[in-house]
Amino acid sequence: MSNKIFITVPLCIFCAVICLAQQADKNNYLNEIKAELIKTWPENRTVNIVFHGHSVPAGYAATPYVNTFTAYPFFTFKNIKTIYQNAVVNVITTSIGGERSDQGAKRFKKDVLCHHPDVLFIDYALNDRGIGLERSSKAWRKMIKLALKKRIKVILLTPTPDLKRDILDQEISLAKHSAQIRELADKYHVGLVDSYEKFRQIKIQGGNLEEYMSQYNHPNEKGHKVVSELIAPWFNTSKE
Repeated sequence: MSNKIFITVPLCIFCAVICLAQQADKNNYLNEIKAELIKTWPENRTVNIVFHGHSVPAGYAATPYVNTFTAYPFFTFKNIKTIYQNAVVNVITTSIGGERSDQGAKRFKKDVLCHHPDVLFIDYALNDRGIGLERSSKAWRKMIKLALKKRIKVILLTPTPDLKRDILDQEISLAKHSAQIRELADKYHVGLVDSYEKFRQIKIQGGNLEEYMSQYNHPNEKGHKVVSELIAPWFNTSKE
């Protein structure tokens, strides 16, 4: 009898740990937010969605041109308002062109938390190659933990392509940063939008990634729509 108890309890603990160590489910992670979005006046409130990162969510196309209305935060805004027509929604971009996650983490309280986000998207991997995996992980973890402490729903994004690098090569730094972001999503049980894997699959299937880019490291409208289509299911009202 005692042996069975000794074996069973650790297995239960192990299973619980495994269950926790996974990404959030897009079908229910934002249920509380979606419940707010369907409310109507006078019971409703403003829902704030913040995109924090570098030049891509900021809308940079062919530098220095910034095309806000064909960037994935704006497409996400339009998609949310198509679904929730009675909702009051702010989509706020706190992104800065050329910035890395360590810089974004330093201004996180002042520039991000001040907006009281309901949902926070983080997209820094393209530029984080300049600081390496360890410093990048530290900065992402800092932002994730600060957001979760405020009960903000967090969704991490892997990078969009860099045409100067082979997206099929799993040893390049972008692939390694993508893997690290997936691990962070698992560890903190937050959402993941895996843009990098989607574009990798496009390439594997014979697609030409140049058709999705305004310059080597900035997506065009078609590229941003790929990302926004990955974000869309998080806000859908029914399971796919």
